[in-house]
Amino acid sequence: MSRNKEECQEKSSLIAVLNVLRYTIPRHIEVKRMILLQVNQLSKSYGADPILTNIKLEVQTKDRIALVGRNGAGKSTLLKIIAGQLSYESGEIIKPKGVEIGYLAQTTGLESDYSIWDEMLTVFQHLKSQERTLRQLEEKMADPAIFNHSTKYEKIIKEYDQLQVSYKENGGYQYEADIRSVLHGLNFHSFDYSTKISSLSGGQKTRLALGKLLLTKPDILILDEPTNHLDIDTLSWLENYLQSYSGAILIVSHDRYFLDKVVNQVYEISRLNITRYTGNYSAYLEQKALNYEREMKLYEKQQEEIAKLQDFIQRNLARASTTKRAQSRRKQLERMQVMDRPLGDEKSASFGFDIERQSGNDVLKVDSLAIGYDREKISEGLFFRLTRGDSIALVGPNGIGKSTLLKTIIGRLPQLAGDIHFGSNVTIGYYDQEQAELTSNKRVLNELWDEYPLMNEKDIRTVLGNFLFSGDDVLKTVSTLSGGEKARLALAKLMMKKANFLILDEPTNHLDLDSKEVLENSLIDYPGTILFVSHDRYFINRIATKVLELSPHSATEFLGDYDYFVEKKLEFEELKALEQKNISTAGSQIKQEKTSYQQDKEAKKIERQRKRRIEEIEQLIEELEGKIEENEQLLCEPEIFQDHEKVLNLTTETEQAKEQLDHLLEEWTELAE
Repeated sequence: MSRNKEECQEKSSLIAVLNVLRYTIPRHIEVKRMILLQVNQLSKSYGADPILTNIKLEVQTKDRIALVGRNGAGKSTLLKIIAGQLSYESGEIIKPKGVEIGYLAQTTGLESDYSIWDEMLTVFQHLKSQERTLRQLEEKMADPAIFNHSTKYEKIIKEYDQLQVSYKENGGYQYEADIRSVLHGLNFHSFDYSTKISSLSGGQKTRLALGKLLLTKPDILILDEPTNHLDIDTLSWLENYLQSYSGAILIVSHDRYFLDKVVNQVYEISRLNITRYTGNYSAYLEQKALNYEREMKLYEKQQEEIAKLQDFIQRNLARASTTKRAQSRRKQLERMQVMDRPLGDEKSASFGFDIERQSGNDVLKVDSLAIGYDREKISEGLFFRLTRGDSIALVGPNGIGKSTLLKTIIGRLPQLAGDIHFGSNVTIGYYDQEQAELTSNKRVLNELWDEYPLMNEKDIRTVLGNFLFSGDDVLKTVSTLSGGEKARLALAKLMMKKANFLILDEPTNHLDLDSKEVLENSLIDYPGTILFVSHDRYFINRIATKVLELSPHSATEFLGDYDYFVEKKLEFEELKALEQKNISTAGSQIKQEKTSYQQDKEAKKIERQRKRRIEEIEQLIEELEGKIEENEQLLCEPEIFQDHEKVLNLTTETEQAKEQLDHLLEEWTELAE
């Protein structure tokens, strides 16, 4: 009987341990820095045209790498090669076995017949499978035939133990929370997660594709323009998420604010080659400028030295007394390794916006405006004014109606309520983020020339050349142009219009970093009025003199740039919190002003409550201790001991009683002091 009792207690203890394993096993595993990927001497061509030559790149654990360069430099091509989606002519890519790569292309949209939630769950099929196996093992453990067979039972217990550890370490108890966190961060918190993905917009499908990739947590996360279709709040969330990401990140983005927050290395692709810089994007710009300055000084110094040697040789070679010295200088010159002139930056677009005539001081008045589609309002109660020279950034979350507002102002959509008034001599130039008008089968040259037929071909070509359309580029068909080329052509048409009121919807989309800077400088010098939508915070900071925040029931104006807007919003939130605190403090002061009689009465009441609670706790402690003792005795009864289900129930009940007992003892100690 004594042996049975010991066996009973041992098995009961083991079951109790299994019940709490999920809460006690630490998940954190320290990841050592290691090389995840090496690209050596890689080259790629399209036909006879080389795209990349002798590319060298290395990715280590926790690296955050930005790949930068002009549109067409080969950034997306290199990402596709690394992701295994494109072939290459020469070189090698070395990746240790087991290293997983996750790749998100620019135009990736999640296509699925599943709901939002079910599609995200597909990432965790391995955990769902483990859950099913754990349930099956629990059923076996409850089978009396196996429970009474000690060898089989111990084997199942061991398997269950190992599987539960694996399940926890792989995030089995938190993957649903991870899904909710990512969906919330990507602005799906207001969605019904049972919504079919097939019913969503293109931008929403792109965000879900990003979310699904983030949940897979690959060793190397490759993102090609992930900031497209993201509003500013979502961008901020993504920045924070990537900063704490456990793997390495290789990213192409034209958002300088984003790159400064996320990356710690920059690889620049220029003229088919690649150069590595340490630090974020701003640090890269500084290093690049310093390198060019240093190389130019070395080049100029060498050129001066060469000129002096050549002059000495020319003057002294024919003279008998100095010919040996001249010959020595000539040998010195022949041995010299002549430096190439530093190339500097590649050719940039060059343009500026001007106006035909000046508008009146009042440019636009919006009163009690409601906007939306098919009589369904998105935003209403909008009041704001634009005066000559204003440069106003329109901000707000995706779906709030920013593009809808711009299209309503220019008359492409009907206003649902309210009034829109333009000032005198106002001429509008509109830039559409979707470039919906640039789908023709015309040549680039004719797309511009047909609108200005009185200009000669040379002048049209000069304008297009300023927007980097040179040579045969002007003979391309408009519908076949890349996103960046369409953006530059749309800007060329906008510049030619010479409007005094520019309405711009995401003008920096598809532009490379250099073209963005040229656009910024031209808009800063523009003498007219600007109303624009942009998610590029760096661009807003440089251009905006005011920020207009759009919400469902108002448009709130902030003087200053984006950083000022964020600062004021933060001050508002702090003020709101302070007001709540003051209300609470005022309530406390009122309570303190009670008469001494009332205070004494309340103190006595609190003391009675304290003593009564102590008595209640002591009674509960006595009951719980009795229950624990009773259960421990029952666990050693043969009819209980042989029933695995009863053993499991009693053990769980005992553990819960002990936990409750601990809480009560803590409360009793505090009250008794």
